Amino acid sequence: MLQAIKERAQGWVAWAIVILISVPFAFWGIDSYLGGGAEPVVAKVDGTKITERALDRNVDRSRMQLRERLGAAYNPDLFEGMDLRAQVLDRMIRDTVLMDASLDMGLRVSDEAVRAAILAEPAFLADGRFDKNTYERVLRLQGLTPSAYEEQLRRGLLSTQLPRAVSDSAFVTDAEVDAATRLLRQRRDLAYVLLPAGDFAPNEDPSDAEVQAFYDQNPDRFVAPERVRISYLLLDAEQLSTESAAPDEASLRAAYDARVDEFMEPERREIRHILLQVPADADADTADGIKAELMGIREQVESGADFADVAAEHSEDPGSAAQGGDLGMVGRGIMDPAFEQAAFELEQGRVSEPVRSRFGYHLIEVTAVEGGEPRPFDEVRDQLAAELGSGEAEAAYFELAEQLANLTYEAPDSLIPAAEALGLEVQTSDWITRDGAGGEGPLAPTRVIAAAFSEDVLVRGNNSELLEPDADRMQAIVLRVDEHEPAAGRPLEEVRDEIVQVLQEQASAEAALAAADAMGSRLGAGEGLEVVAGDYEVQRPGFITRNDAEVPPTALELAFRAPRPSEGEPTSVTGQLPGGDAVMVTVLGVEDGEPDDLDAAVRDAERRMLARSLGDHGFEAVLDDLVARAKIERRALSTDEDTP
Repeated sequence: MLQAIKERAQGWVAWAIVILISVPFAFWGIDSYLGGGAEPVVAKVDGTKITERALDRNVDRSRMQLRERLGAAYNPDLFEGMDLRAQVLDRMIRDTVLMDASLDMGLRVSDEAVRAAILAEPAFLADGRFDKNTYERVLRLQGLTPSAYEEQLRRGLLSTQLPRAVSDSAFVTDAEVDAATRLLRQRRDLAYVLLPAGDFAPNEDPSDAEVQAFYDQNPDRFVAPERVRISYLLLDAEQLSTESAAPDEASLRAAYDARVDEFMEPERREIRHILLQVPADADADTADGIKAELMGIREQVESGADFADVAAEHSEDPGSAAQGGDLGMVGRGIMDPAFEQAAFELEQGRVSEPVRSRFGYHLIEVTAVEGGEPRPFDEVRDQLAAELGSGEAEAAYFELAEQLANLTYEAPDSLIPAAEALGLEVQTSDWITRDGAGGEGPLAPTRVIAAAFSEDVLVRGNNSELLEPDADRMQAIVLRVDEHEPAAGRPLEEVRDEIVQVLQEQASAEAALAAADAMGSRLGAGEGLEVVAGDYEVQRPGFITRNDAEVPPTALELAFRAPRPSEGEPTSVTGQLPGGDAVMVTVLGVEDGEPDDLDAAVRDAERRMLARSLGDHGFEAVLDDLVARAKIERRALSTDEDTP
């Protein structure tokens, strides 16, 4: 059959077959090239795609922010249980809806606004001013080009325009301010009784069946944490400084000559003067007369009269006349500008011509001069050596950091090529968990832990990006995961004592709360508070505000959630403190805040706070409506994806 086709596929028939076969292959190839092999999309918002890579990047960033914010309190299991990926995707969808709505409304960000935001960014400053080299270096370490960063910044600024426009449009009436004042500044008279959970500890341990049931019902509670061992390359500017050769004498001399002005000792002059005051409203003739009088005094000094004696007799400066006009040793920037200029241009031992200042006319004499000369080379030699060494080390650090980033990116499955090329040692860690346990030194910062457990490093097996562990120290690190142990359940025998303790604490807390409820019921039935409390002390703080620091937070919250008491009939509520202790709170009376007691400034502050709150709620309502009207398509997130 194939032979028959071959024999007949001649001339125009052959060309027709070739064209028919080529067309689908061509389109298939073009589709693959243009996007048929594109990365997965997790959601579409009115046609705008949210890719899985973008979601992964934002999830990793959210984990890092949570670690930095919570520190030792960060519990990765808690946030995985809250379905962090789904929450991040929801936020990305809302951000996309907001961006599309802003663009549809014609909102834009000018080049001047982008430029101003860049110039104001602290990370790009050097010596308090914007530095282009610092700007480019920071972006390079983040894997960004200036154009990409500026576009990212422009979109970020754009996303704030609509929220700000809606929020700033909110206003609050006087009646609303009054109502908020009465509520927020309300005071409540309360008494409360604390019932320690320890007083209600059970007499017997829980049974084996109860222990087994708790173990079976809480498998996630008894899990050995996920952990990794990592290898890493560390670049340290301080180490480069110690390893670099000391600057030679010629380099030090050249640096001294180039910077000699920096080593100048500030010039100080010992000055004395004779002042004849000129009234502020004096006319030219009056001023000329005073000047002529001072010229006569100058002739006395030039003729041999002692300057100090003449100053004591004629000077009208009440502060120095009695001391012979002596002003002591004076540096620049202290005296009147005209006086200072004349004094620092005058030769030592000479008496100046009359000098006019805002006080009047002066005769000035310089009696001694100190400073004004550079410190000797030998005195600043060690300083120059240290600065030159650190400067060379800093330049070497930035060059090596860029090479390290490039080499570990080009060979993402190993650190060895970069280590060999740069002369660095591949170091290894002990086991490190997601909450940072085991991480020490440059491996302790949360951003480093987050990178070790990121999807790109942990799941895909790539090297991390270049990280700077400490913002106050020039260090760079690139890491990769050598070993990974997923979280695993601990056997019942290992955790039995923990379960027994938990069950006993739960039983104690439940019994304490039940006792508090019983007290509240008896109080509601008409028994007195002291009688109901029995052996427990009744705490009576009296009238308190919502932010009173002397009352336990739980008791404070219960007090302001309780119904307002009727005349002569207090209300009571019960609750549990975080440690398991129970509390019964009794509200005896309520005093509302008084709007008339607020001065104008406080009232305006209250109005602004309420307007800001209303504006924020208003924008959330607007955004909810935009999201509801948008066409949103989601791809289901699997459990495996939730915990990369």
